[in-house]
Amino acid sequence: QVQLVESGGGLVQAGGSLKLSCVASGRTFSTFAMGWFRQAPRKEREFVAGISWSGGRTNYADSVKGRFTISRDNAKNTVYLQMNSLKPEDTAVYYCAGTRTTNWETVLTARYDYTYWGQGTQVTVSS
Repeated sequence: QVQLVESGGGLVQAGGSLKLSCVASGRTFSTFAMGWFRQAPRKEREFVAGISWSGGRTNYADSVKGRFTISRDNAKNTVYLQMNSLKPEDTAVYYCAGTRTTNWETVLTARYDYTYWGQGTQVTVSS
């Protein structure tokens, strides 16, 4: 069983930055494609960013391109989401997700592609 634990959320003013972290238990993290999703009140959970298990390939939602950066450190079993130029519409609970893949280049963007989920961390951006 793999457990994902997010941290780093909080309250920030518009234009500010936050860095989320997600630590995974287990010894197979390096073969996991990882992603970040978010869910705002009364909205569906949506894809934010994804990264291949090698870290060599990434994908972003159009709404965050150029502002957010996903990265990972396989030695620390950790995936990060650096969020810059935050906007009030970025306010949501952010979830880390992971799933084992056989291809080091695979980046997954759909919720149903992911097997493991964290409990979420709240990000609130004030205007």
